[in-house]
Amino acid sequence: MLLSPDQRSKMDLTDDAVFYSEPRFVTHVDTAFIQRLTALYRQVLQPDTKILDLMSSWVSHLPEDLEFSEVVGHGLNEAELARNPRLDRYFVQNLNKDLKLPCDDGEFAAVLNTVSVQYLQFPDAIFAEILRVLQPGGTAIISFSNRMFPHKAINAWRDGSDEQHLELVSSYFRATPGFGEPKVVVHRGGGLLPWLSLTDPFYVVMAKKV
Repeated sequence: MLLSPDQRSKMDLTDDAVFYSEPRFVTHVDTAFIQRLTALYRQVLQPDTKILDLMSSWVSHLPEDLEFSEVVGHGLNEAELARNPRLDRYFVQNLNKDLKLPCDDGEFAAVLNTVSVQYLQFPDAIFAEILRVLQPGGTAIISFSNRMFPHKAINAWRDGSDEQHLELVSSYFRATPGFGEPKVVVHRGGGLLPWLSLTDPFYVVMAKKV
């Protein structure tokens, strides 16, 4: 196992479905983060391809001028997913209980995960599933900031620094045979002091299926 039982545990051990039963029609990062993510998607994603937005919500931050053959969403709250205008279809599933995605091998050109990787208790299994559903040459893009629901984040994430989060997500890719070397994108925002950021820090770890 990639993580020890203590590392994958959480402060709040109640069913995640209970916590996410009420929709949250808010964004969990600021405008600058969203703009950077949308710009990165515009650079990396190809039009007329099939996309899986994993652990999604009512917004996907995809470029409005980029059309895809299909965008499939996944999450824990159906009301949020139903309101997402970019999703052609979606499914509800607790990835900390059901570790198998209901998707075909090589179905997607890209798999996205936005500000949610910190909640995965079995990242080794989920990253293996991401690899399985990606087509050869397909890309997985994992983005995150320094925000979280601390009682629902795994201990390995909650106890780590931003630098350690980057290394942790990179280790998820490296521990999954079939992914190339992960690429890291970092933008910590502008501030007068290194520790005083004016915007949410922007972190991305992405890798291709070889």
